[in-house]
Amino acid sequence: MAVPPPPPAADEPEPTGQGSRSTLTLLCAVALLILAVSLIGGNDASSDATSRPSQARLAPPAPEIPPSPVPSAPSSASPSAPAAGAGQPVGRHLPRSRPVRLRIPRISVDAPFTDLSLNAKGQLEAPPPNDTNLVGWHAAGPSPGETGTAIIAGHVDTKTSAAVFAELRYLKKGDVVDVQRADGSVARFVVDGAQTFAKDAFPSERVYADTAQAQVRLITCAGEYDRSAKDYKDNLVVFAHLR
Repeated sequence: MAVPPPPPAADEPEPTGQGSRSTLTLLCAVALLILAVSLIGGNDASSDATSRPSQARLAPPAPEIPPSPVPSAPSSASPSAPAAGAGQPVGRHLPRSRPVRLRIPRISVDAPFTDLSLNAKGQLEAPPPNDTNLVGWHAAGPSPGETGTAIIAGHVDTKTSAAVFAELRYLKKGDVVDVQRADGSVARFVVDGAQTFAKDAFPSERVYADTAQAQVRLITCAGEYDRSAKDYKDNLVVFAHLR
């Protein structure tokens, strides 16, 4: 069920990212979320799907596929977040501020941000397909560090090469994710775990539901590449909380 996107929050300066991105919509409280999880990988996945990207063979490029909207359940605490009453944040949290840069030391990610938003059909427009070092955040939802669930998305590959989240699958519990913010602060998140979900059975409530804790989700494509659909069959989601 589609609902209109929420009004944009905050009026902070534009991020220093490359290019501009469209959205991802997350509604808090009792609203519904419409979010696209079909971030496309431009290259065909080789049979050596578990090898590191630098060793994987890239097949001929696949055309871009529009993302699919995924409805979300009403807002509630996620299984990984402590329970709390409405309006009662749990743990440390930061005021709203636009993310500027994402750094993940373990997998050598150092990338600028761009805003992600919904298109006229209520679908998330994927990040620019030819920019290999760019991540997007759901600008209408919580900013990284705010109470709630902030969403960060990126490509696993493009039509020509591996992309910013090519090695996201190597993150493990305890790894650090740093988000530099426009107000000069750094929101440091600690990874709680990662899971791969089939796109046709994506657990929207678990991934996107609002939380009383400041959390973040890192999302990209994963799994086997379907040549007939020209899309990956799964999504990889990394769960992390603000330290």
